[in-house]
Amino acid sequence: MDRRQFIRNSTVALTSLTSAEAARAVTEQQETAAGGSASGAVGRPVRAVSIGFTPGPSLERIAGLVDKEGARGADLIALPETFRGQDDRTPETLDGPTISALARLAEKHRTYIVAPIDRQDGDRRLNSAVILDRRGRIAGVYDKLYPFWVDEFTRHPTVQPGQNVTVISTDFGRLGVAICFDVNWAPLWQRLSDFGAELVIWPSAYSAGRTLQARAIDFSYYVMSATWVPDCLVFDIDGEQLVHEKANSGDFNITRFVFDLDRCIFHQDLNRPARIAKLLKERGDDVEEEKWLPMEGCFVLKAKRPGVSARALSRQYGMEERRPYLNRSRTEVDKARGWQFS
Repeated sequence: MDRRQFIRNSTVALTSLTSAEAARAVTEQQETAAGGSASGAVGRPVRAVSIGFTPGPSLERIAGLVDKEGARGADLIALPETFRGQDDRTPETLDGPTISALARLAEKHRTYIVAPIDRQDGDRRLNSAVILDRRGRIAGVYDKLYPFWVDEFTRHPTVQPGQNVTVISTDFGRLGVAICFDVNWAPLWQRLSDFGAELVIWPSAYSAGRTLQARAIDFSYYVMSATWVPDCLVFDIDGEQLVHEKANSGDFNITRFVFDLDRCIFHQDLNRPARIAKLLKERGDDVEEEKWLPMEGCFVLKAKRPGVSARALSRQYGMEERRPYLNRSRTEVDKARGWQFS
């Protein structure tokens, strides 16, 4: 495959909901679109947990931590890159011991789990992140697009590059995944944006820091890491670093964070001052301007009370979020260049 073309291949994986769950999800989405909330919570909260550690602990010990965090009521638990290791003995299939054990815990606690493994798929070896849904079923698999060739290409068998960018539709929103060395290629992260990712989980061997922050800044989604360091970084939809936690002692770093996927970011163009002023004047008890970033020309809105969607209200007032605005701007400029696309 032409190296300039392969990034264009993408998958949008739909989580395997039952008919009842699917109907409930549609109902909640409809209520949110109308400015309501099915759960009674403020915004669209997602309770996420990052468990960081260097590969080496037993599966029993890792499962024990996941069990404990699941019992606390997590919606999503993320583990580090190839957390069972990556040597001659570690490749395993999707029905192997690691995914089987974590699937039972996902079902037990009704939580999503991002479980990266050294994956055997026929005669291929892949660095994969397996996404388990609340029923313990595989909602999607992301294969690392950019293996760390200095190391992973020297293994036997060689780790093969993945082919697809993956975004999963969950019952709380759209979840994207990228792995470690992937952080260096912005087109991959652009594709996550194109498919509507609201939160990107990044399992990794290292922290990345400002490189990871740049992806959140560029594409206006949350980013949460789970690393070997072990540490966890959380970046806001405007790129602000919200969390950096690192284990001071012991083998594990556990970071818990609640994301509000209803929070939304706007460019000031077309939205300020008239539209935002009208929204806040008429619905100031419902939403607030949480952040104003004058140098970037951006602002963030959030809901203030249950039963309100900041995103839905902003649309009612003719406002356009930053990500679709920039996409539309690119299209308009391309038209001016004479580049016509369907």
